[in-house]
Amino acid sequence: MSLSYIVYLANYSDGVLYVLGLLLLAALAVIIDRFWSLRSTILHGQSIIRATAGFSTLRQSELSSLQASAGKLPEAILFGVAIRHLGASGTDAMANRLDESIMLIAPSLDRRLWVLDTVTTLAPLLGLFGTIIGMFHAFNVLAQPGHAPAEVTGGVADALVATAFGLFIAMLGLTGFNALSNQVRLVVHQLDTMKMMIVNRSEDVSVAPRHVHAAPERVSA
Repeated sequence: MSLSYIVYLANYSDGVLYVLGLLLLAALAVIIDRFWSLRSTILHGQSIIRATAGFSTLRQSELSSLQASAGKLPEAILFGVAIRHLGASGTDAMANRLDESIMLIAPSLDRRLWVLDTVTTLAPLLGLFGTIIGMFHAFNVLAQPGHAPAEVTGGVADALVATAFGLFIAMLGLTGFNALSNQVRLVVHQLDTMKMMIVNRSEDVSVAPRHVHAAPERVSA
């Protein structure tokens, strides 16, 4: 398929194929960007989880070290929350604070996935629209005197290219959206796991040790 033929098909659909090409580029850009970012977050998050599992107790020094190791990972935010509230609140309050942080982090994980959702829905409709426009051009030949049937059938075949291209983009976008959504789910699962590890290993220094005073023995007369 030569470039001149592709330009001919695009013009035959009155430019709809150009719009579909832009949608394809947008979908590929989102898939590559988010896949690279989420995959890196998952792999580095697993190493942070393994490092945290090596501690039986998490005091402020251990939390600070883990936060430095996490860098820009979402887990670093959880460690920061744990450091700020360590010893100042009970276990339930700590868990609630960490849940709040996870809820604030979650929207940033699936950013730009709405682009794939939109492309998946819009591409087949645009492809069908381009095919309908191509059909207008194809059947317009019937109004001209001395038309050949091959011209009509050839025009219909060229018009169907827009629908095929739109369906291809939709299938690509749907596959990428599902794969990225699964990666987002894995990251959130890692954050929930980290929350439980922090709560279970954090030392509640706000509770002072209780001293049991022995009752004085009664001296018998």
